[in-house]
Amino acid sequence: MQRINYLALVKAKKSSSRKAAGTSKVKEPEAVYAALKVAEPVAVEKIASKFGLPQETLSRMTGFSLRAVANWSRGKSPSAPVRRALVEMDRLLDSLSRLMKPKDVGRWLKEPNPALDGSTPVQVIERGQTDRIWRLLYFLESGEPG
Repeated sequence: MQRINYLALVKAKKSSSRKAAGTSKVKEPEAVYAALKVAEPVAVEKIASKFGLPQETLSRMTGFSLRAVANWSRGKSPSAPVRRALVEMDRLLDSLSRLMKPKDVGRWLKEPNPALDGSTPVQVIERGQTDRIWRLLYFLESGEPG
């Protein structure tokens, strides 16, 4: 008795019907996910040098281990959630650099700030209160009292 490979028959039937209809092949899931990836990953080493941030501070700001930050600095590709966190951190640092020299950002992040109830900005970020930094930036840039 001959075995029939039903999966091969179904694939062949779909392929021939696509060709007849003139449609292209449906994108594979990997291709769809690849299109969603960030085109150019955030270079951790560039961020560190541009803003005068040691890896320890980057680790504290992102919430990831020092070892992970060191790996990304050496070129290891971060995962999608990590890339999102790095992009968000880069946005915040770029916004801060509009108010001060980029190299001064690292020092400012580690100094106690009266507008943050005496906490350092890094401590505020570690507590998940980045919105307080964004609010502070808004008031500083707009000139509104806050």
